[in-house]
Amino acid sequence: MSKDASLTVPGFRAAGIASGIKEDGRKDLALIVSDEPAAAAGLFTTNAFKAAPVIVDMERIRSGRAQAILTNSGNANAAMGPDGIADARASSRAVSEVLGIPEDLILVASTGVIGRRLPVEKILSGVRPLVGALRTDGMEEAQEAMLTTDRFPKTAVRVEDIDGRPVTVLGMAKGAGMIQPNMATMLSYVLTDAAVEPRLLDTLLREGVARSFNAISVDGCMSTNDTVLILANGRAGNRPFRKGGRDGRMFRSMLSAVLEEMALAMVRDGEGATKIVTLEVSGGRTKAEARRVAYAVGNSNLFKTACFGGDPNWGRVIGAVGAAGVPVNPDAVEVSFGGEVVFSGGRGIPAATAELARVMASDRIHVRIDLAAGRGAFVLHTSDLTFDYVKINAHYTT
Repeated sequence: MSKDASLTVPGFRAAGIASGIKEDGRKDLALIVSDEPAAAAGLFTTNAFKAAPVIVDMERIRSGRAQAILTNSGNANAAMGPDGIADARASSRAVSEVLGIPEDLILVASTGVIGRRLPVEKILSGVRPLVGALRTDGMEEAQEAMLTTDRFPKTAVRVEDIDGRPVTVLGMAKGAGMIQPNMATMLSYVLTDAAVEPRLLDTLLREGVARSFNAISVDGCMSTNDTVLILANGRAGNRPFRKGGRDGRMFRSMLSAVLEEMALAMVRDGEGATKIVTLEVSGGRTKAEARRVAYAVGNSNLFKTACFGGDPNWGRVIGAVGAAGVPVNPDAVEVSFGGEVVFSGGRGIPAATAELARVMASDRIHVRIDLAAGRGAFVLHTSDLTFDYVKINAHYTT
């Protein structure tokens, strides 16, 4: 599976500019456009306080078609009532008028501070120069304009021959904090020139998100703006996939790889994170119970800070397991760090100190928890909790 490809997708153009939403002059307005209407699917936050662009997109994505995505950073356009909806629609209407495409084919997304009126006049003024800046190689600029507290952009690309034609799958995402999605993540877009029917595209996206963005956590907080979108414009000219066919399986593998690479990049960023921590929970009575245990441990501040300090404190692990609300037999549970068993039979197990120190000093820590109650299993990727996370979030709006 090829990863050696540029950030371009046939039939797509993109741009990113500074419109003045961010006071420091950084890029804050991005546009991605398909040359023709594309099959589209999306998943969104389940937070009750959905941001205005999420509400607009949930309505428009039902058609299974889209042609453009307008994104602003620096302002979430959330918790603004009817004004927020009006501002989101005004933004997409401006893009519609300049591009000459139907407004209902334009999706919108926002990220930034909650509870402040979107400076829509800056967006409206920026639309024409933004459209003028569209280029086939403009994805990097668009990605830059999406970022907020991110330390680095998150991109992934795969190119494979399918049905005798090269097919590209490109993903770009932003997100570092407020990452415990339920059906989505912060902002993530996947673009492909494959020909895929909207219904299958929706199915494949849901399956891929379940294994990627719905299997990570940075801080256990869900955003009001979480959005993941996929557009497939068919420019590759392949015959539309069947899910069970060879070509469909290959595309599914490409999509999954792109989503999983971006999800891990979010964990690695993690607003000051220094380690990726993989929690493998097995032996649950059901997958749901294993998942519940994984998130209980992965969201434990005590466990996360222990990982930051390189402390193999299995007491933090069993404490979270026991509080997860899942029936367990303490004498049957086993915990290991990097393959070194540290808890079994209801008590701590002396382990090789030097080996444990090596495991905990790594930037990738693997923790295995065997509940010994069934065949349910779940793997969660999380991050450590550092001083920088507190610094970043203590003064986010000030």
